[in-house]
Amino acid sequence: MTSVGNQDANFSVCSQLAREAARKGCKMLFLPECFSFIVSCLQTVVVAEKLDGPIMSRFRQLAGEVGIWLSLGGFQEVGPDKEHIYNTHVVLSSDGTLVASYRKVHLFDVEVHNGPVLMESRSTAPGNQLAVCDSPAGRLGLTVCYDLRFPEVYQRLAFDHGAQVLLVPSAFTKLTGEAHWELLLRARAVETQCYVIAAAQAGKHNEKRESYGHSIIVDPWGNIIARLDNSLATGIAVADIDFQYMASVRERMPIGDHRKQGRKCLGWDAR
Repeated sequence: MTSVGNQDANFSVCSQLAREAARKGCKMLFLPECFSFIVSCLQTVVVAEKLDGPIMSRFRQLAGEVGIWLSLGGFQEVGPDKEHIYNTHVVLSSDGTLVASYRKVHLFDVEVHNGPVLMESRSTAPGNQLAVCDSPAGRLGLTVCYDLRFPEVYQRLAFDHGAQVLLVPSAFTKLTGEAHWELLLRARAVETQCYVIAAAQAGKHNEKRESYGHSIIVDPWGNIIARLDNSLATGIAVADIDFQYMASVRERMPIGDHRKQGRKCLGWDAR
């Protein structure tokens, strides 16, 4: 999707996508970072709400009406002070219950070469805990966007917390997306032998900001099994999660066991 600075307009798009997913028989829909709002850092702070506020209540109602689980990839949650929010990934069940939340740990403070200067820490405080939850799509490991560049997060989610599906909702810049988006997502899948679901913002949100798009789903062998054509600003890519296939990949190449052995040889902890 291409979020804008109008929460009502963004909710309308999310509602459309949820209903389309339900019509296609999906058990769960994964929405990208900034699904409800995207403009400037200062405006982001102004619109921040608590997780029991009116915006999240609308999405809880939507989940219940449509009968589908929702991964809400990056919500502007009220932060620790007046100047900062939390960038929070929320999972809702099909009856609207808040099942899990994760506050983004790694903040994007980067001057993109020949691109924008983005200083997320000016308006966002980092979280300090990992999050997993069970869902109809399997055991989910929650992350957000820039976390993708830190593989130890995904290894901890998979090997320590039993995640089967790693979520990477994002609003990647066009330049960094063209260089590294698919490469990093496939690497995280291969390293952990998990499915990776990466819902992405796409296109121009305003005069100053553009996102790369290319939402994809990757299987535990690193194959892309669903991809959203980037010429479509709004839409969904659909795939099945096959736990037998995941088990066969892990049986043929038991990375988890070998990881434990390697850490023991190196004198590291059992993780």
